[in-house]
Amino acid sequence: MAAVAPNTQHLLEDIAAGELDVLDRAVGLREASREDSGLDARSFALVKLAALVALDAPPASYAWQVPNALADGVNAEDIAGMMRAIAPQVGGPKLIAAAPEIMLALGLSVEEE
Repeated sequence: MAAVAPNTQHLLEDIAAGELDVLDRAVGLREASREDSGLDARSFALVKLAALVALDAPPASYAWQVPNALADGVNAEDIAGMMRAIAPQVGGPKLIAAAPEIMLALGLSVEEE
């Protein structure tokens, strides 16, 4: 069993119970605070992009988050690495759907077949 700090356990219990104020305040349901996550800016940005792929997010999400990730020090190779890392969990169709949106957000052209 993993060692879990009491405050982390309480946070998880509140989230599991659907405590909406906890979701908004502690987890930042609308927009999580990087500082609260404990992640560095690059990791935080990559996690957010991975979540977009997993959720099959709309194109506007990539148009917003990719430039933010680049501003946080992420590069195209990091994004490709993230896609390789999550491929087994999210599956090919979601990666295929996300790739052109990520390419456009990176300023690359997408060839139509």
